[in-house]
Amino acid sequence: MKIDFVSDVSCPWCAIGLRSLETALERIGPDVQAELHFQPFELNPTMRREGQDVAEYLGQKYGLSPEQFAQSNEAIRARGAALGFTFQMEVRRRIHNTFDAHRLLHWAGLEGRQHELKRALFKAYFTDGQDPSDHAVLVRLAQEVGLDEQRAREVLATGAHAEDVRRQEHFYQQQGIHAVPAVIVDDRHLIQGGQPVEVFEQALRQLAATSSR
Repeated sequence: MKIDFVSDVSCPWCAIGLRSLETALERIGPDVQAELHFQPFELNPTMRREGQDVAEYLGQKYGLSPEQFAQSNEAIRARGAALGFTFQMEVRRRIHNTFDAHRLLHWAGLEGRQHELKRALFKAYFTDGQDPSDHAVLVRLAQEVGLDEQRAREVLATGAHAEDVRRQEHFYQQQGIHAVPAVIVDDRHLIQGGQPVEVFEQALRQLAATSSR
């Protein structure tokens, strides 16, 4: 089973969705052999390099009041905690440009370390409050998941895989993906949003049963 996980590293519901999907696959066990691929989506493709205060940004984009922002943060924190993922919302103070993180993720996929890097990026941003546009942060995370440090520096410095990322972003936009996370199974079946574990588990079991007939 091929699973494309379309997401952005600065999307909290994508972190929740990934952990839910991973847990569902753990529950299903060997009944489903899944190949997980991470596809790029930028929530804020025009975000400036220095980023923007997260409360200010969400207020401008979604019209959230401070009270609504706090309620949303608590809902995200609670969902993450139930899945074993720690959101430290007080340290996530800024929204950042994530294009370079997606370039590094594309390269990591070629090296067989994409899943590990994706997890590391989510933790770095949502748990540790680190800047996913900072090349020093990206290089360190790449090294921590077993990627070559020097090659990671070269990828970031040269703009490598920029066209690959843009091509994939355009492809999924053309397929009607305008919100993330979006989980696409075998290029045909869409599961939208950071669904509960049970929803992912039921859907994957049904799709596996259908494909085996």
